[in-house]
Amino acid sequence: MRVIAGRARGRRLVAPRRSRRRGDSLVRPTSDLVRGAIFSSLASLQAEMSRVLDLYAGSGALGIEAISRGAEWCDFVEQDRATCETIRQNLRLTRFENQAQVYPISAARALNELIGPYGLVLADPPYEDKTAIRVLESLSGKGLAQPGQTVLVLEYSSRNETPSEISGLALINSRRHGDSAISIYR
Repeated sequence: MRVIAGRARGRRLVAPRRSRRRGDSLVRPTSDLVRGAIFSSLASLQAEMSRVLDLYAGSGALGIEAISRGAEWCDFVEQDRATCETIRQNLRLTRFENQAQVYPISAARALNELIGPYGLVLADPPYEDKTAIRVLESLSGKGLAQPGQTVLVLEYSSRNETPSEISGLALINSRRHGDSAISIYR
């Protein structure tokens, strides 16, 4: 796993080890191919990336890619503390630790603690998490997303469907990449 483009292009990132909270399942880092597709779509949308929120951050690869491509700040939210250490390590490896904050709390709790709005929200919840859409539905109500301005990128299992609207943000694009799918809302 590496940073694809921008200031940290080519830097290798560390993948998290097995998570106690997630049982035997490994954190599933977003592949280079899927990350490339996400950021190509964001570039074509001219998404505003000055403030980024990486929910269900895992390794932090999505948020780090955003910083590498010009984001000024990224808040990383990951409930597993050991995995948060991996994010911090990746921020040190890319020298982005002064452009980020890592929150070792659940996404649901983070929405009550963070201050928005964000121009870009990246969400890559565990595929089996049945509460993720409900959590994302509260983004606008918490002031973290603004319809028409915030772009939400949701990565999910290609076997699942996603709603046509999340938190007042309308679905504008969906793509499948093997086992993963990406939906983009604005």
